[in-house]
Amino acid sequence: MTILDSRAIQEILPHRYPFLLVDKIIELEPRTRIVGVKQVTANEHFFQGHFPGAPVMPGVLQIEALAQVGAILALREFENRADKIPFFSGIDKARFRRPVVPGDTLILEVIALRIGSKVQKMQGLAKVDGQITAEAEIMCILGDRESKG
Repeated sequence: MTILDSRAIQEILPHRYPFLLVDKIIELEPRTRIVGVKQVTANEHFFQGHFPGAPVMPGVLQIEALAQVGAILALREFENRADKIPFFSGIDKARFRRPVVPGDTLILEVIALRIGSKVQKMQGLAKVDGQITAEAEIMCILGDRESKG
């Protein structure tokens, strides 16, 4: 079941193609837990160079996808979220377990460890077919967007 589709995600996140790495949200427990989905297709821009003839989604982009899902969980709590932008402030305990390739459905589960007004800390777990592909503790700071007046 889709809770947030691509359009709803783009109302929350500042990310856009080709760097928006979450297609939909399928589970959501406010301030606690969120699950997103990334359909990994052969058309992904990063596969052109990573690696020709043997395409693999870069592990750092799996962590970025987890961070984007976590940012959705955090930003939903702010009425003025259009004025906020999430910045990575740390990645701990990152591990990569198996490759993610074209055709995979990447399930992105993020559990809030701390959601504050500025600092967020979350545990992320990426899976394909029930197998862990990547995991990490991710931290971000919510900054103010500069006005484009």
